[in-house]
Amino acid sequence: MNTPATVTIAAAAAALCAQVALAQAQPVPPQGALPLAEIIAGIEKSQPVATFEEVEWDSDGYWEVEFVDTENRNISMRIDPMTGELWTRKP
Repeated sequence: MNTPATVTIAAAAAALCAQVALAQAQPVPPQGALPLAEIIAGIEKSQPVATFEEVEWDSDGYWEVEFVDTENRNISMRIDPMTGELWTRKP
């Protein structure tokens, strides 16, 4: 039976679940993270970058960097925002 109280409770529960999901995602780098310029400079020093294609913050907590290297290969990397260390690299 859909009484007004039941509908209100269901709506409140749905809103609470949505807030919890949003709180778990990191829309911006965490406090104390390295500046993006420092992350990029580290990649340029350690990788054969010809052209950066995309750099974006992933809400799972890392920088996702895509570039073309000097041998014309597409490279995708995940970078730790706190240390600048490489988490994954493809290919």
